[in-house]
Amino acid sequence: MRKLTTFLLWPIAAGILVAFVMLTFFPQGISPSLAPVEIHQVSPTPPTSDLGVGPVSYADAVAKAAPAVVNIYTRTRAPQTSGDQFEDPALREYYGQPDANGRTQRQVISSLGSGVIISPQGYIVTNNHVITEAESILVALHDGREAEAEVIGTDPETDLAVLKISLKELAVIDLAISQPLQVGDVVLAIGNPFGVGQTVTMGIISATGRNQLGINTYENFIQTDAAINPGNSGGALVNAMGHMIGINTAIFSRSGGSQGIGFAIPADLVRSVLKGIIENGRVVRGWLGIEIQQMTPALAESFGTEEAWGLIIAGIFRDSPAHQAGMQPGDVLISIDGQPIRSGQAAMNQIAVTKPGALLKLGLLRNGELINVEVTIGNRPPTRTN
Repeated sequence: MRKLTTFLLWPIAAGILVAFVMLTFFPQGISPSLAPVEIHQVSPTPPTSDLGVGPVSYADAVAKAAPAVVNIYTRTRAPQTSGDQFEDPALREYYGQPDANGRTQRQVISSLGSGVIISPQGYIVTNNHVITEAESILVALHDGREAEAEVIGTDPETDLAVLKISLKELAVIDLAISQPLQVGDVVLAIGNPFGVGQTVTMGIISATGRNQLGINTYENFIQTDAAINPGNSGGALVNAMGHMIGINTAIFSRSGGSQGIGFAIPADLVRSVLKGIIENGRVVRGWLGIEIQQMTPALAESFGTEEAWGLIIAGIFRDSPAHQAGMQPGDVLISIDGQPIRSGQAAMNQIAVTKPGALLKLGLLRNGELINVEVTIGNRPPTRTN
């Protein structure tokens, strides 16, 4: 009996020892984990040392980037409406004849845009406005293949959306992350304007850091004079090496066509939004819970200060981080972590990129006196899209 007990104890002890080693050194090995998203990035490329010397053709850059730019076709349906509202024959022809119940058939509306394959796993980045309210999304690749796309997530505040297709051997674009952009750099816009097919236009970077345009909540646009037209939205803005520096998003136009003022979302922001949507289902941003108004010289005089800068706290959400920290409507926010506030957009961006739960030191002007408060940043609630 003693020999039998000894014989059984050795396997049990060995099994316990192996389990201890596995739990200690490979804790993640016993549960499945999500495969990391593979994003191709490139190191900063130094400018050419030969002043004034540039390529006579950008064919290599186009050949590198164009296969990763896709055409996106969406289908939506106009809402059903009562037939008696359309006495005008032209409206009846447009919306369709009413059925026996007096309701018209919903008309199918097609639209188009562009997108960029950002990962070999099939992730595609485009503009949120390209796929908003779409009932179906068809992606047409540069090599002629087509696939239905799934919406992984959207971020209306930056006008970005992430799609996914289930195809193999995908061409993937290289992202130029943290590369210095200079006014005058040559750029190429690749997309599907007016549905004519993939088109490449050339221009330069006209400006960087454009904001307060009223396009998105969070704005840090690259401005370019490369021709961007309807259908280009969601396409790639690439540099002379074929690396993506931005996603084409909007144009400033009085006619609806390109007038040399286009805007693209920088690649750094695109990558940040992409990772947030894939890892968390949405972009996690810091939040104070305040409504602000930019200080003006006239308002500065009424507040009894000589400096016409800072942000007036116009409102505070109940139980928000600002409310819990004792901030009050009428306070003037003049600094964040010791840095003076020069624009509302910059301050909002700084708060947004702060991780929820972190502490921020805010400088406030209240009744002419400077006070300092510490605020624990909250998690910005999701934006309502309806």
